[in-house]
Amino acid sequence: MSDSSTRAPKALVLVGGYGTRLRPLTLTVPKPIIDFANRPMIVHQIEALKAAGCDEVVLAINYRPQVMMDFLKEWEEKLGIKITCSQEPEPMGTAGPLALAREILDNKEGVPFFVLNSDVVCEYPMKQLMEAHLRTGAEATILVTKVTDPSKYGVVVMDEQNKVERFVEKPQTFVGDSINAGIYCLSPSVLARIEPRPTSIEKEVFPAVAADGRLYAMQLEGYWMDVGQPKDYLTGLALHLGSVRQRSPGDLAEGPHISGNAIIDESAKIGKGCLIGPNVAIGKLCEIGDGVRLSNCVILNRVHIKNYALVADSIIGWSSKIGSWARVENKAVIGEDVFIKDEVYLNGAIVLPHKDIKESILEPGTIIM
Repeated sequence: MSDSSTRAPKALVLVGGYGTRLRPLTLTVPKPIIDFANRPMIVHQIEALKAAGCDEVVLAINYRPQVMMDFLKEWEEKLGIKITCSQEPEPMGTAGPLALAREILDNKEGVPFFVLNSDVVCEYPMKQLMEAHLRTGAEATILVTKVTDPSKYGVVVMDEQNKVERFVEKPQTFVGDSINAGIYCLSPSVLARIEPRPTSIEKEVFPAVAADGRLYAMQLEGYWMDVGQPKDYLTGLALHLGSVRQRSPGDLAEGPHISGNAIIDESAKIGKGCLIGPNVAIGKLCEIGDGVRLSNCVILNRVHIKNYALVADSIIGWSSKIGSWARVENKAVIGEDVFIKDEVYLNGAIVLPHKDIKESILEPGTIIM
């Protein structure tokens, strides 16, 4: 490989499609810019890429490109890194977007580039991934994470040197417990293997690289979660806040009303006698009344929760209002600008934007159109 120290690496983030699993939140904004721990989900990744030396991040998108472009203009300046869009004419899978962005990612110096799925949260060890990739001379290096039940996933089978031998989809007998974490470091030569059509990097490209003996894996330390659906998003928040507690505890909220890990925007107003936590994120300009109980939940920007309400294991969308003594729990997801009347109980309901809820909903999974 030629000297790759003279040029900064690039990165491609697979932003993907409609985010149907996170509806009704994605009816308001594209999934990558929904806040996760009070910052747009994709910003966590872009910050990690910048810290690893990247000078340009490409977002491969096919849904609501103008909303994403407006977002990029704002964050390019804030983060001090070039952010560009590669718009897909149709959904292109996980490999097709690389072919579309070939001009940005390819280079004569052979500098590797990163590829990430936008749903993935972890501690993003991008520098270590690049170092491992260069050390082995791999054509592609994938980050893998250990799981307790590998039968639900595609398992990555490696030898003692972490060279990938094969992939086994949802194995019924134990072949290993490491799965693809959705983060890769690739040499530019991989691009020659990809045609500009809808195609899968996991099913078509990586098996071919493995067959040539040039696919390696690196084990991810710490937490990992695909946060593409509400229950995993809430689990991911808990794991992330636990990681913040270890790395940067000053970023978490403190006080007699806080129980466990919580992150609260400085513009939020918190009433008397509240109990907040564990695993709570409260966004910008929220108003939390007296005696409110919040646990394992996300309160997005501009939400107003009145006195003695309870929110547990749920996500409350932007500018919604929750009445006094109301209860929202059991993986409920409330869209933007929803009004929940006093004393109403929502048990695992999914509420689309701009609704008034005047009666309790007891059946979990009920969708209010």
